[in-house]
Amino acid sequence: MSSVIGVFANEERAERAVNEIKQAGLDEGEISIVAKGEEGATGEEQQGQRGKTEMSFENQNLGDGTATGGAIGGIAGLMAGAGLFAIPGVGPIIAAGPIAAGLSGAVAGGLTGALVDYGIPEEASQEYENQVRQGNILAICEGLEDRDQLADIEAIMQRNGATEIEIH
Repeated sequence: MSSVIGVFANEERAERAVNEIKQAGLDEGEISIVAKGEEGATGEEQQGQRGKTEMSFENQNLGDGTATGGAIGGIAGLMAGAGLFAIPGVGPIIAAGPIAAGLSGAVAGGLTGALVDYGIPEEASQEYENQVRQGNILAICEGLEDRDQLADIEAIMQRNGATEIEIH
């Protein structure tokens, strides 16, 4: 099975891509989003900074990767199981989709470790962690077997402004 990872410079482009991917038939359980959160900011403060509502650390259940206590908007709101995680070397990140569960147990290995667990090579995983640290957004579509579906998702990401797209 393969994964397609796209790096987006802003939330609007990532959100458009995720919506289009879902409309193309990919199940929500196969799509993950990872974006940098703001250290110590409340949900309202983060809404102003990133254009969406994100949760503070106090409102999150690290055990199962879900955020509680309020609504999460924007791209994370498109997905179930969104949460804000404290990742060593990166700081707070918001993650939605299957990767959120992987991150809840990967605090020691950070985002790189969670991506390696998904079958992404370590060098590429380190680069993706750097991209998130710099404020970019990752959209990850996993569990894909059909070459046409891989090509379609890659085209959707490209059309919606992904700055980097790779198939692993």
